[in-house]
Amino acid sequence: MTPTSVEEKVSPARAASLQHRFSDVRKMSMHLTRLLSVEDQMLQSMPDASPTKWHLAHTTWFFETFILQPNLPEYTLFNSRYKFLFNSYYKRLGGHPNRGSRGLMSRPGLQEIHEYRDHVDRAISALLERSPISDDILDLIELGLNHEQQHQELIVTDIKHALWSAPIPPEAAGATRSDGVAPQLSWTQFEGGIHSVGHAGEGFAFDNEGPRHEVLLRPFQIASRAVTNAEYMEFMTDGGYSRPELWLSDGWDTVRANGWDAPLYWEPGDNRPWLQFDGSRMKPVDASEPVCHVSFYEADAYARWARVRLPLEEEWEVAATRYPSKGTFLESDVFHPQAAGGDGLQQIFGDVWEWTASPYVAYPGFKPAEGLIGEYNGKFMCNQLVLRGGSCATPASHIRASYRNFFPPHARWQFSGIRLAK
Repeated sequence: MTPTSVEEKVSPARAASLQHRFSDVRKMSMHLTRLLSVEDQMLQSMPDASPTKWHLAHTTWFFETFILQPNLPEYTLFNSRYKFLFNSYYKRLGGHPNRGSRGLMSRPGLQEIHEYRDHVDRAISALLERSPISDDILDLIELGLNHEQQHQELIVTDIKHALWSAPIPPEAAGATRSDGVAPQLSWTQFEGGIHSVGHAGEGFAFDNEGPRHEVLLRPFQIASRAVTNAEYMEFMTDGGYSRPELWLSDGWDTVRANGWDAPLYWEPGDNRPWLQFDGSRMKPVDASEPVCHVSFYEADAYARWARVRLPLEEEWEVAATRYPSKGTFLESDVFHPQAAGGDGLQQIFGDVWEWTASPYVAYPGFKPAEGLIGEYNGKFMCNQLVLRGGSCATPASHIRASYRNFFPPHARWQFSGIRLAK
């Protein structure tokens, strides 16, 4: 990354605004960990997940590596070994630990990680108080804040998997099963023709959200809400997990190899009513809530069973731009999708990420950013599917219609659900 001079273009009002936002975002990360023990924050239940402590350190490393070192000559590294230890995947920085070994990092301890965060926070605050400060530096700080918000979501999803994976099963709730009724599913029609998609250039966006471009779509319809637990249980009861004709070949092999017969975190209770882990305990599955923690393979199989399909990401974006309804986000402290309510397109944002039928590839004319930041998104454009809309673990200020999340088709530990199209 080329060092940026603080004598370039100046935005004092933006710097002041970012100062407040920086404080809020950093405090939210600590808020999410407040009920977790030191031992909880070391857990890594699978290579795809990371310890809470690592998330707190890595997001701090990002500010130190990309902003403070190149742009604040007097900055002193908190610990020179952290450059390697908390690097995630940036190959041009000279290496990083194996992703699956993050749970072995008993040292540095959690208290030292908190001190590391304080050290970097003070330095970023000092940088933001300088006058003048360039828009290039402010852009990097904005990127760092959005990067931390991504990891806030991962803190929630990763610790949920870790606590569920413990040798002693989570306790079951005493409440009886809820049989709430979701609004009847309906369809919203959209015209075919040429539509513009991608980031429109106002406010922050990741590089993979652009450039804005035109696409040709056939007329399509989008379901008014996400698929519910009750509807998904009908698929299960109809032998959905044992009918190979419903599954993509790789999906069927994955189901067989892993013994899947229900979404992740579902377990049969007494007399086989399904229970679901909500992050703290097992509770009866609520029939009216959106089905959650399903893979792309499961979403696609359900859509085939329902004789419809998953939306293209461009179709989803057109619908979300016109009807930007909102549901449950990270700030609610609920961390569990809630039942839909109302008319029209519901919960297009929040509650569950929605799988699309689109592979995660570059938009026409896409160019990764120059330097190390160019490794942020573009290098993952292979063997992944796009999800849209955010979830109950997504910060509300972090999501927008053009946001493109992406995961491999077998992934289930994210808050991923299903919205249908036809």
